[in-house]
Amino acid sequence: MTAARGCFAAALLLFATHTGAGARAHIAIIIDDLGYQLDAGRRAIALPGPLAFGVIPGAPRAEMLARHAHENGKEVLVHLPLQANSEEASSDPVSIELDMSRERVGSVFEEALESVPHAIGVNGHRGSLLTRHPGHMQWLMEEISARDNLFFVDSFTTHHSVALQIAAEAGVDAIKRDVFLDPDRSPETVEREFARMKRLALKRGRVVAIGHPYRATLDLLERELSELEREGFELVRISEMVR
Repeated sequence: MTAARGCFAAALLLFATHTGAGARAHIAIIIDDLGYQLDAGRRAIALPGPLAFGVIPGAPRAEMLARHAHENGKEVLVHLPLQANSEEASSDPVSIELDMSRERVGSVFEEALESVPHAIGVNGHRGSLLTRHPGHMQWLMEEISARDNLFFVDSFTTHHSVALQIAAEAGVDAIKRDVFLDPDRSPETVEREFARMKRLALKRGRVVAIGHPYRATLDLLERELSELEREGFELVRISEMVR
């Protein structure tokens, strides 16, 4: 046993002592940004366990990869582009922007849903500007609420996000991201954030992590996902975590 795994074993023993002998810390992982690269998308979908996949609406391979994920028993989310707090315009085919009217937000959302088959929820792509605005988030939550059983995952790209508050007011099941596994693409960063994910899961009892189909991320997940159960964690579906 490595020193790191030894530390996790000790932490798990402490976690079980406080929460009950059979307790396991729950981890839900979403892989975002599917829809552009076919090979990376297929490699991500082949990862073991109940991962979810955020598919960018309107991307060239969005429909294909959404169907492939569903056929492989994975959960599919609409990875909905929302305006960021940046002067750089979104390059994605479908995006909700701050200058849109209520009617336009509704039609864009409908277009996004139609382009991602089998979607059971929505999570935001970018969004550091739009998620700060109660009016537009209210419109979005009204659209989500109008569709049966859709939920929302706040990617939480800004600490000023009001998404969870507005979702609660609109009666939409929602949760926020706790960890980005790959804020940059270096293997060292991915390893560090994966370890932080496990520490947070032990501390809180559950954690939501988001990653992307980068080589370093997929390399680590292919190597480490099967170890989670042996380490005392339980990998769960994001729908289970939200509900």
